[in-house]
Amino acid sequence: MARVAIVTGGTRGIGEAISLALKAQGRTVVANYGGNDDAAKRFADQNGIPVFKWDVGDHQACIDGCARVTEEVGPVDIVVNNAGITRDGTLARMSYDDWHDVMRINLGGCFNMAKACFPGMVERGWGRIVNIGSINGQAGQYGQVNYAAAKSGIHGFTKALAQEGAKKGVTVNAIAPGYIDTDMVAAVPAPVLEKIVAKIPVGRLGQADEIARGVVFLTSDEGGFVTGSTMSINGGQHMY
Repeated sequence: MARVAIVTGGTRGIGEAISLALKAQGRTVVANYGGNDDAAKRFADQNGIPVFKWDVGDHQACIDGCARVTEEVGPVDIVVNNAGITRDGTLARMSYDDWHDVMRINLGGCFNMAKACFPGMVERGWGRIVNIGSINGQAGQYGQVNYAAAKSGIHGFTKALAQEGAKKGVTVNAIAPGYIDTDMVAAVPAPVLEKIVAKIPVGRLGQADEIARGVVFLTSDEGGFVTGSTMSINGGQHMY
């Protein structure tokens, strides 16, 4: 029986690429999403991957959502915590809500999904959790104290939880993407984007598929000796 994988934020951008790559790997994939019903429906219709809607920043919604997936699809063996938002601004202009919303979803979502799925993985003796961090959680970024803090927290969360799962057959790793060619990056003004690309040694933006291939390895049986690690996929922009 194919292992069941949940990808949060799994219907667009990097999450969509991860969902499709895991399906190609032979996993039974479920894509979680938070708000865009039209995009989720298109994704499901085009790819035959079931979609489940809940807010990963809501603890009980994660518990209930994962229970529903377990009942309708099967026990969850793989979780990819990809869902995230930005609420950029300098500290002087950043509201508490901007801070709280990013921490609640980007970092809190990792905790909530782990609470929902980690115990079952331990009980069954096999599991894979991959948390999507960011280059900006490693290097920091002007105007992103909330986002950088949340992503940096993901890297610490990963290392700590990995120690709890290591002897139980459960690995926990992170991927820290650099600047990837997604809708979010495409929205950056052209002059700013040119400056960003100029700082990337390989001379281009990354592709979502390149992040997905990292997830495929970390969630494979062959990746079982890798845990507590952060895989930096950033074109050499930040060598951490």
